[in-house]
Amino acid sequence: MRVPLFQLDAFTSRRFSGNPAAVMPLEAFPPEDVMQAVAAENNLSETAFVVREGVDYRLRWFTPAVEVPLCGHGTLASAAVVMEKLEPGRAHVTFHTASGPLAVRRCGAGYAMDFPARRTRPVTAPSALILALGAAPREVRADDSGYLAIFQGAAAVRSLAPDLTAIARLDRSGVIVTAPGDGEYDVVSRYFTPARGIPEDPVTGSAHCALAPYWSERLGRSVLRAYQASLRGGELICRVRGERVELEGTCVFFLEGHAEI
Repeated sequence: MRVPLFQLDAFTSRRFSGNPAAVMPLEAFPPEDVMQAVAAENNLSETAFVVREGVDYRLRWFTPAVEVPLCGHGTLASAAVVMEKLEPGRAHVTFHTASGPLAVRRCGAGYAMDFPARRTRPVTAPSALILALGAAPREVRADDSGYLAIFQGAAAVRSLAPDLTAIARLDRSGVIVTAPGDGEYDVVSRYFTPARGIPEDPVTGSAHCALAPYWSERLGRSVLRAYQASLRGGELICRVRGERVELEGTCVFFLEGHAEI
């Protein structure tokens, strides 16, 4: 089967930065093992598979190792493909996903996504987490899917060199490290999830579903400018609206072609 294939850099306005994602529009979803094999072949942090469903679309995301329930940059890239390539000029789209309906609208030069907020709770810092990070955060929080480790300053987050093998052995699949921002940003973060086949994710929309509610309360503001300090780097605007978080970002197209699957 020959299908369209797009590759975009998400959460950036500059090519070769942000988070690369593959987007594959399909007539119907193939078997899961086929989608997993395609994602492994693409070897990007996520491949998004998109199927039209009436006026909306159904969306699934796969890392090279597993299917994931929520992916911000894959949703952003999928919205760009729908609104720029499949239906040029369309102003909004709703994706039906494992995390419920996700609405995306045009917003200036980019797109704004309506995502569920992730509320974390304070926990005692596990010794295994401290050893894996190689540094002790000032506070640790968690939800069912990951840890949120808060550090005093952005420099500590930027300089971390964690033991990724040790992080993969933790009892949660991912670790967000964060601190108050420096320069023009309110929040700085990084995200490690080697258990899902992604040692360090370049820019992570779903992580900001947890970061935005936390920092909104701490900083006393509902709109935050965030930077994810990976080697590629990426930026987004977060708006906290009750139990939802709106994530705004831009995309750059890199590749357009076809794949045989």
